[in-house]
Amino acid sequence: MELTEAEAAVWAAAFIDPESHAKLAVNRASLIRLLETAPKPERRAAEIVDDLLKRGLLVEFDPDGDLEPVFHRHKLLPLGQGLGSTPEEPHLHRIGFAGKAAVALPIQVFTQWSYAYLHADLWEACVFYADESEDAEEGEELLNLTPEEVARDTALNLPMMISTSTAFLDPVVES
Repeated sequence: MELTEAEAAVWAAAFIDPESHAKLAVNRASLIRLLETAPKPERRAAEIVDDLLKRGLLVEFDPDGDLEPVFHRHKLLPLGQGLGSTPEEPHLHRIGFAGKAAVALPIQVFTQWSYAYLHADLWEACVFYADESEDAEEGEELLNLTPEEVARDTALNLPMMISTSTAFLDPVVES
């Protein structure tokens, strides 16, 4: 996609604050407010954000809402290196670059990050992971997750993964 200088600046601004993404504090309104109050304010911020959303260059969703439609339209593709967990936080698995962690994720989200690209779309990856949680080996702890639960866990961590460049959403090409 070709972007104007203003469009590229607006797009890039959506990813500049991983801490706010981790708190799920970034949305359309906060992005527009950031752009309008920047040292060089973007007067057309709302118009450009809306256009980028329509073109699929930004994605907006509610982690507590119906994720199936947006997840059917995207694949989750991993970037970075899986760095594993630490003795201090064995429940979190890190992803980073050159051995330095950029993000730490619960195991089920780390698994989605690792393998979701193998599926037709992110929703299908959530369905697969939920089905697999029912087929645990004897003695293995069953997660008994629904696709909606897997999707919600993933959605809660997606903004942080994307803003740290450890993953990206790729639109699914309809055939």
